[in-house]
Amino acid sequence: PLATSFEGRHGSVRYWVKAELHRPWFLPVKLKKEFTVFEHIDINTPSLLSPQAGTKEKTLCCWLCTSGPVSLSAKIERKGYTPGESIQIFAEIENCSSRMVVPKATIYQTQAFYAKGKMKEVKQLVANLRGESLSSGKTETWNGKQLKIPPVSPSILDCSIIRVEYSLMVYVDIPGAMDLFLNLPLVIGTIPLHPFGSRTSSVSSQGSMNMNWLGLTLPERPEAPPSYAEVVTEEQRQSSLAPMGACDDFERALPGPLFAYIQEFRFLPPPLYSEIDPNPDQPTDDRPSCPSR
Repeated sequence: PLATSFEGRHGSVRYWVKAELHRPWFLPVKLKKEFTVFEHIDINTPSLLSPQAGTKEKTLCCWLCTSGPVSLSAKIERKGYTPGESIQIFAEIENCSSRMVVPKATIYQTQAFYAKGKMKEVKQLVANLRGESLSSGKTETWNGKQLKIPPVSPSILDCSIIRVEYSLMVYVDIPGAMDLFLNLPLVIGTIPLHPFGSRTSSVSSQGSMNMNWLGLTLPERPEAPPSYAEVVTEEQRQSSLAPMGACDDFERALPGPLFAYIQEFRFLPPPLYSEIDPNPDQPTDDRPSCPSR
């Protein structure tokens, strides 16, 4: 497949078409037109619908003194997103150290360029958010804290010269020490989450599920159901109606159209009697006789 068009700091993926018109005794006329290519990434696949989570802990030391640990656990609902969506972050940060810490979250774009056996990497900040400062002994919980994805290029995963990847970093900023961080991988796609797609891991566990139906679109407004006259002709209705005198009290109370459906069940044959005696030990005289049909 063709890689998605991309403009990077150390390389790019570009597409264009050239046309030339050659005429006798005249210089050729040349025209060049650029166009954009998108390699579509459908985030409705089970691998991109699976939740991403992690847990880490760090113990701070200052000379010979050791303070309590700083712990971090974070989770997001799925791996695949599209630009414009908001990532809901569920996290818990516990500060048992003696320092003031700040929880943060950041989306990074990593560009990798390959040429002549060498690789050059560029990391750029895409979006970030900041939580409340935590003093010693405090805990903060994020119950779906949202971080919106700005308009960015989709992930490029199958190109031999350029690779573009994304990650969500949830971390704790610790003054005077290395930060405690969790890296949760992301894939930025082009086909958004289908209305019937689930945001839980229950869908992602169905790896063998056929996901082709997710590409279908529903009509904007539901169509009205057909009228009874469009489905059943007048001749069919008249032929299915029985004389009112032959109906019992329950059937007389039914309207005509509904009575047409009842008729289908009125004339079904009764079930067959069993040819095997269920009570072989019982005397023949005590068994009730079956009415003749």
